[in-house]
Amino acid sequence: MTDQRGTRTDEQPLPERVTGWGDRFVGPDEDPRGDGGFDGERATLVGYLRNQRLTLELKCSGLDAEALARRAVPPSNMSLLGLVRHLAGVEQYWFREALAGRPEPRHYRAGENPDADFDDAVADPEAVADAWRTWRAEVDFAERLVAAAPDLGVTGHHDGEPIALREVLVHLIEEYARHNGHADLLRERTDGRIGQ
Repeated sequence: MTDQRGTRTDEQPLPERVTGWGDRFVGPDEDPRGDGGFDGERATLVGYLRNQRLTLELKCSGLDAEALARRAVPPSNMSLLGLVRHLAGVEQYWFREALAGRPEPRHYRAGENPDADFDDAVADPEAVADAWRTWRAEVDFAERLVAAAPDLGVTGHHDGEPIALREVLVHLIEEYARHNGHADLLRERTDGRIGQ
């Protein structure tokens, strides 16, 4: 139902939106992300991807399993936990399969449901711990692969076509940036925290 202004009236009350450093995840002096200033193409791409990964961690920090699994922007099936699970699969596909040529069953894609990474994200502390372990293992694999690559022109294969490491890095930055935008909305709807 909606009122005269078009505002939905059948939803739970939203958390109060608060701005200022007191409501941010970390203060400016404790922020683990770099602010640019990278030297060279590899350092720039790796640095921006690292910052996007750290942003995901910041967006999820301090929440329990119930809050991480909450689908806070209906009718979307997205949750912060679902994003962690989804991005673990993205890392796995692009670095392990496309670049390293080591195909494995995708994390959190059960059977015929391509959305299982989101649909099966449940409010269970062990499911949360598993998602973070899986995501961190895939990030570690990716970082080691990139560090060992002699240059950014190293190629793998995607959909039967060659693809360069540099393009995969750009794609991952874009993927994280898009999903971190989703995380912004999910987190704000969960507890009102904004920014970063």
